[in-house]
Amino acid sequence: MQKVGFFRSIHLKFVLMYVLLILIAMQVIGIYFAQELEQTLEKNFQESIKDRVNLLEFSVREEMTRQRTEEDPSPEESLKSVLSGFSSDDILEVRIIDSKMRILATSEYENQQLVNQPMVDELVQNSIQSGAQYSKTYLNEDSQRRIWVLAMPVISGGEVIGSLYIESNIEKVYSQINDINQILAGGTAFSLGITVILGILLAQTITRPIADMTKQASAMAKGNFARKVRVYGQDEIGDLAKAFNHLTTRLQEAQSSTESERRKLATVLSNMTDGVISTDRKGRIILINDTALGMLGVPREHVLNRPVPAVLGLEQEHTFEDLVDMQDPVTIDFSDEERPYILRANFSVIQKETGFVNGLIVVLHDITEQEKIEMERREFVSNVSHELRTPLTSMRSYLEALADGAWKDEEIAPSFLHVTQTETERMIRLVTDLLQLSRMDSREYELNTDIVDFVKFFHRIIDRFELMKSKDVQFVRLIPPGPLYTELDMDKMTQVIDNIISNALKYSPDGGNVRFSVQAEDDHIKVAVSDQGMGIPEANVKRIFERFYRADKARSRAMGGTGLGLAIAKEMIQAHGGHIWAESEEGKGTTIFFTLPFEVVEAGEWD
Repeated sequence: MQKVGFFRSIHLKFVLMYVLLILIAMQVIGIYFAQELEQTLEKNFQESIKDRVNLLEFSVREEMTRQRTEEDPSPEESLKSVLSGFSSDDILEVRIIDSKMRILATSEYENQQLVNQPMVDELVQNSIQSGAQYSKTYLNEDSQRRIWVLAMPVISGGEVIGSLYIESNIEKVYSQINDINQILAGGTAFSLGITVILGILLAQTITRPIADMTKQASAMAKGNFARKVRVYGQDEIGDLAKAFNHLTTRLQEAQSSTESERRKLATVLSNMTDGVISTDRKGRIILINDTALGMLGVPREHVLNRPVPAVLGLEQEHTFEDLVDMQDPVTIDFSDEERPYILRANFSVIQKETGFVNGLIVVLHDITEQEKIEMERREFVSNVSHELRTPLTSMRSYLEALADGAWKDEEIAPSFLHVTQTETERMIRLVTDLLQLSRMDSREYELNTDIVDFVKFFHRIIDRFELMKSKDVQFVRLIPPGPLYTELDMDKMTQVIDNIISNALKYSPDGGNVRFSVQAEDDHIKVAVSDQGMGIPEANVKRIFERFYRADKARSRAMGGTGLGLAIAKEMIQAHGGHIWAESEEGKGTTIFFTLPFEVVEAGEWD
């Protein structure tokens, strides 16, 4: 997880917000306090000046209205004496003006030349005309001090007889306000410092649990659920920490359960005989087990995130949407010239409760053997039906002829009866072979084995065929003189060798040779029977041990074969622990090989 920078942290934001709130509050309080203080000090100052001026106004009115004698001083002198007794640090100058706007006296020594001069001032004029007080504050450009000016009318008998013009130094009031503001600013700065410290401490009480929860969230993202968040208090942050710890515990339990289920699923998928493929909602493969990879013959990295129709080779016939709606399984044929290979794919939709398709599950099953068995079954039924129908049809024809009166003909009747008898024996042989194969398939037979000298055993069978042969065929024996002992069922092995030699004699031309050879190799005997017949095409050599298979069907049926002899021989040889195969070349003949296990024993041990 990316670390949050200091200037972006909630810690700094909280402190700044806390400080700004305090600062704003203090500024509002300071502005209000300064304004109120300024107004109060100004008001007090003005009231103080007015109180003193009221006393002065009384003295001036008395002097201006007093009846004078010749011995009394002039009004200017008496007013001057009144002003001389009126002194104050706050009052800079006091002027007495009569109703005609003429200056009668002034307290400022340097302005004595203004006496008896007209007073041109708007405040004084307004005061005399209206009989009310007027004041204003202005800045003295020379001294750079603020001056408060007051014009107070002198009223006697309800008539304005003059006015008092007072200039007072109000700068001291503003100096006091500045001093108080500086004290307030210092207090504000000190308070902000304390506020910052308290804000940092207070922010830590919030950010520390959040930082712990952030670390725990990072640890949880890496799979570590052992760490718990410390609970710092019983407030909302403490409740959040408790809830986070509870969430951690539940996630740990859920992860354990999920991991257990995942391992179970992985074990099930890896040990399934069927291939399993899972896709996302867009049809791309996100999961595939090893069995499916083996069935498809592709590495995992070549199929992940690829569309499932393309991987299964169905992109030409079906889209992903078609597969989602597919109800029936789809057969996929991967067969080639070398081997058949058929898969069956079943599709199951992964669907949410809302009906939204979230993916697709594909189950692959190898049905090659099933298809092969089914094909062999159909072929077997067809062959049996054909093999039985042929003699039955022939028998019915001859029997119908006999029934129609041919039995009366002494020349034809015996021939017809002979054919019927031959076909009957042929059906009996076919049914017998089928029953024998059926018992072999169901393992309902037992081998009555005994230790036999295979050389003598093989010679006896060859001798019997050599005496009974009807063709001009020479038997060539390449058999070692010494005994080769093996454990076998003599009756069943006799049937095997009889079938092999019978086929060799059938397909050998007159004047040809049938070769017999026996070789002892390691732990088995290798037996070979070769003829000089028409041979078998290379593509069909491996099929001659299949049931009802004939390389030349017309000729084989004409020779009375059932097509089951070599199939029975294969089953018998395998039951004895051996192996049988054929080698052939068209036009030169065929050789049947089979092996049997043997034991090396002393020459007279079994005599």
